[in-house]
Amino acid sequence: MGLLLHCGGEHVDLNQLKEIPLPAETSSYKPVSHFDLAFNLAEVAGGLLHQHTLEKSQYGIARDGRQMFGVHTFRNRNDTLGLSIGFRNSYDKSMSVGIAVGASVFVCDNLALTGEITVMRKHTANVWKDLEEMAITTIYRSKSNFHKITEDAEVLMYQPVDDDRAYRQLGLLYGRGVVTPRQIPVIKKEWLEPSYPDFEPRNQWSFYNACTEALKSTPPTKIMEKHIALHDVLVKGE
Repeated sequence: MGLLLHCGGEHVDLNQLKEIPLPAETSSYKPVSHFDLAFNLAEVAGGLLHQHTLEKSQYGIARDGRQMFGVHTFRNRNDTLGLSIGFRNSYDKSMSVGIAVGASVFVCDNLALTGEITVMRKHTANVWKDLEEMAITTIYRSKSNFHKITEDAEVLMYQPVDDDRAYRQLGLLYGRGVVTPRQIPVIKKEWLEPSYPDFEPRNQWSFYNACTEALKSTPPTKIMEKHIALHDVLVKGE
């Protein structure tokens, strides 16, 4: 299992999602099936991403199945990055449906998310019609976003970073609330002693991936926002 489930959850497959009981519908609340969301999103993406093939799907649950998190990862000709669509859902009204677009780093199974999370409240009367439109719009946008992410990665590889710059950025990420005190030593270790040879060069891409490795310990409900914030700080300089 890769991103979106490393703290406070368990790994499941698509059939197990289908077995989780759906909450009762009321006049003000229409639940979204974990299984239907995951399955339909893969179907819609597969139909729109003609130059990509579905590499893998990952699912996780928390709170005894009341929260669900997943990632569909698609591969094209790029050997190191794949287009990923992250999504989340809940049966206890703790989260809205969320979809985010990013790139999977195959070498370490990390994710680089960019842009805003597209959300829609589950209790909307026309929930499935809205979800379908939301999925199509997000996936269409994902094509241009993916190209931008791959371009960003290439640029980051040519930005040299020494230890002092890495530590300054680490302080900024902590000050902005992107990483926690417990994640700081993980980033420092991954920066000084990378777990993967691909990130041994002293550049911004290696530092970025040291940070995404640390973010694996983020609670699932917050991991989308944290990855997008990381991208904004290290890539956009915001």
